[in-house]
Amino acid sequence: MIPTYDKVHNKFKLNNRNYSYEELKEVAYSFIKEGKPFEKALGDFLADWLDSKDYIKTKTSGTTGKPKTIKIKKQAMVHSAIATGNYFGLKPGDKALHCLPTQFIAGKMMLVRAIILGLQIDVVEPASVLNFNTKKHYTFCAMVPMQLQQNIKKISHIKTLIIGGAPLSFNLKEQIKNLKTKVYATYGMTETITHIAVMPLNHVDDDTSNPRVKNIYHTLPNIKISQDERHCLVIEAPQLTKGKLVTNDVVTLYSNTSFEWLGRIDNVINSGGIKLYPEQIEKKLQSKITNRFFVASESDKKLGERLILVLEAANNNLPATIFDDLDGYEKPKRVYAVSKFIETTSGKLQRSKTLELIA
Repeated sequence: MIPTYDKVHNKFKLNNRNYSYEELKEVAYSFIKEGKPFEKALGDFLADWLDSKDYIKTKTSGTTGKPKTIKIKKQAMVHSAIATGNYFGLKPGDKALHCLPTQFIAGKMMLVRAIILGLQIDVVEPASVLNFNTKKHYTFCAMVPMQLQQNIKKISHIKTLIIGGAPLSFNLKEQIKNLKTKVYATYGMTETITHIAVMPLNHVDDDTSNPRVKNIYHTLPNIKISQDERHCLVIEAPQLTKGKLVTNDVVTLYSNTSFEWLGRIDNVINSGGIKLYPEQIEKKLQSKITNRFFVASESDKKLGERLILVLEAANNNLPATIFDDLDGYEKPKRVYAVSKFIETTSGKLQRSKTLELIA
């Protein structure tokens, strides 16, 4: 029997204490009135979750445009929590660590999973360097790449860690290869109530005959995928959202439950009639450039668009040998330096706004 959003699992604990539905309302009020800023955000969400409405309002990340406020059905959030729980084998009484801002959907869903699945969740202040009990064994946690980078020596007692918000750098992927913790990249968006697919980043069989298997996302239960005429991902998740959700993410489809992400169609560069995917070129360069960077384009009279590389640095000095392994048409025609990339409030890179800094 699927639980409803107006129920609190009897195994649920928040910071080591059991709470009933009514008691949780009092906790929300206390956080709002007396808590630290991150606790006030936690209280605001709990108050919204426990009110009489069957939906919550939340903002999209604003990665590719202006953030917009959308309504999400609470029961759809329950279904999302159950799908995550089933995929990762989460059980009532399992311990979870919550270290994300509750203002955003990923942080909200950590709480919903705990309330619905009966997890014992500890909430710590969202920060780059986290302050949590490193001796306590946690079954489940979600972080952004920066948090993983800064706390990589602290996570040995976390069984499963999901990462969202941005891709992992090559160096960070190398660092997690031999961790006991199982680390997964996630694919999703606010409209799909966080992730609808995950990809293992370590503990992957190195003997596979298909090396690209390491780049394949697998969907959660009850989610099917297809492509439109642009080769962009189309998501069917009837328990999460109405109708088909058409994305701007270009993918290679392996089945109706697995895919490889190639990049966003609005980032695709047409240079002299050749379509280039910046995200794929960035993958090839990740192991060679230590600073943050991204690949983009600028107008060119001959090619229409020409490839450029934007570096987060004081200067644009890069040895030409860095590009030796790229095909000719993949090599940037110019390198620009920007002292600080522009990000959304949730920490995601805004390519278009950063490009305005070099215009």
